[in-house]
Order: sequence, then C-alpha cells, then structure tokens
Amino acid sequence: MTATATPARGVSGNILTSDTGGATRLASAPFGHALIAAGERDSRIVGLTADLGKYTDIHLFAERFPQRFFQVGMAEQNLIGIAAGLARTGWVPFTTTYCVFATRRAYDFIAIGAALGRANVKIVAGLPGLTTGYGGTHQGIEDLALMRAIPNLVVIDPCDATEMAQATAAAAAHDGPVYLRLLRGQVPVVFDPATHRFAIGAANLVRDGGDAAIISTGLMTGRALDAATTLAAEGINVAVLHLPTLKPFDHEAVLSLLARVPRVVVAENHVIHGGLASAVADAVADAGLAVRLQRIGIPDCFCESGSLPYLVRRYAMDAPSIAAAVHRVLDPRPTPG
Repeated sequence: MTATATPARGVSGNILTSDTGGATRLASAPFGHALIAAGERDSRIVGLTADLGKYTDIHLFAERFPQRFFQVGMAEQNLIGIAAGLARTGWVPFTTTYCVFATRRAYDFIAIGAALGRANVKIVAGLPGLTTGYGGTHQGIEDLALMRAIPNLVVIDPCDATEMAQATAAAAAHDGPVYLRLLRGQVPVVFDPATHRFAIGAANLVRDGGDAAIISTGLMTGRALDAATTLAAEGINVAVLHLPTLKPFDHEAVLSLLARVPRVVVAENHVIHGGLASAVADAVADAGLAVRLQRIGIPDCFCESGSLPYLVRRYAMDAPSIAAAVHRVLDPRPTPG
C-alpha cells in the first residue's frame, strides 16, 4: 500500500494537514501507509500509541493489523517502557505520540530503556518544531537538541512525503533505536519518489551553486529550494544541502561543501541552539574552517499561538527570510540607516 498523491488544498473539516507551504502536490498519510508496507514485509513490527492514533496516522496500521497494535493511553513513559520490553522479546515496535510528550515526558525512558541497551525501538514524533499553532505546550521546538544528545540514537527529520515514507522503511530495517520526526496527514511532495533515495546518515546535495550554500533539514529544505530559485533569478547561485539525518551526522558532505563555498545559511524547524546549526558549527570548528554562517530557525523563546502562516513569518522561517539571510552572508555589512 502506498501514499496517495492529491492536489494541494487547505485544511477542511477533519483533515489533518502538515505545513503544505503552497506545495503543488500532497500525499495522504505517508507514514501510516509506509508502516503498513513495512508490517507486511516483517511480521515482527507492532504499533503503539499514547491516545493519538488518528493524529499520528498510525490508526491505518491498527486497522490493517489490529492484533499487532496497542493503545496504552495518555502515558508516554509507559509507551516507551512497553516498547522497550517488546523489543527485548524480538518485536520491532513503532511508537507514536507528539514530540513534546515523547521528549519532555519520556526522555529518561528513551535514554535508558531504549538507547542505553540499543533496544530496537522506533519513536515517531508528531508536531515537530513549528508545525502547530497551539503554543509552547504543543510545539516541539527543542527535540532535536535533546535527542542528538543521547548516545546510540538515530535522529531523522524528513523533508516531505517521499522522504517520510522512505525513512519509515529505513527505520524498520535499522537494528537499533530511532527517533523519527513525523509529517502527518496531507504532506507536501518535494522529492520525486522515482529518483530520491533516503539513507540513514547520508546528506543529499539537491542543488549546486558556488556563491553561497544553504544547509537544511526537515521541511525547511522545501523552503530553502524556493529561496534558491528566487536568488537564481537575481543571479545568485546557491547550493542546497539537505541533511535528513541529524545523527549520525554527515560531516564529510558538510565539510566538502563548505570548503569550496564558505558562506552558509543553516535552516531548521527547531530552536537555533542544539540542532542542525550547532552540528554544522561543531563540524566547522573541529575542522578549522573559516566560514561565514547565518542561522534560520526558532529564536530562544516559546512561540506564540496563531495560524501557521502567521507564525512562520513571525519567526522569519519562510523562504523570503532564508533568501534575506543569504544576502546577509554574502555581504555582512550593516545596512545604512
């Protein structure tokens, strides 16, 4: 079973919609359909959720495999603990909840129950970063920093529906704990499923250029590509390096690009501390490169409540803001007045 592509549309009725960003094509529930496909290949795969089946697309797996699905209720620590126990007895558990609940409420259970002993647990986290307007209680703005800090844990932030499906399959095949940011509902299609290939730990140079570079992860790569198109019309050729895996981190790809294009904007759907920008800065410092760097992401604050289009503009995380950051990195002199 595969995700179904549909024309882009807004939120209507009970449809759950990721940040579509004006995408021309959407795919419905890529995670749910990919997990069904993985479950058909591997009978060890089971699904668990903490009262959020419909809102994390795992309800599709539950409908297909009711005997391999467990609803644990609003108890995220139990969710991870049960999953770790299942993994110890040979199952491959996929757990879903919102990333604020997984990372803030169950952090110790992920670190000790899953990561310390390399239990084969997959944590699929909905509403990552700024993908909901419900304020600081539901916006998982610091999860990448928290998860990157845990040894043995793979950390993945997919760009679109294509990569969401491929990353789900890769997580199922990986022997060990995985933290996977979820794109749910109606998800934009940025990459062509026929040509795009996701691999854990591998970056993807999706556009080349020699004037500046944008290094991005997650849904920010779609915006980075839009910014690069705008800049190309101005005669500025920008490379876009997509890093869907924050851990393991593709140091070689980052350093190879920045050695020849030492002017970079890092764009992430996350606070600007502890996530992708920090990983890039660490790599640059360790290698002794001289690089001019600008960060695009959520500032050091809890975000307001509001519509997603408003919030994305409010916190300067849209394509025009990325393009403006490229201009700054090319010419850092202050603007007169």
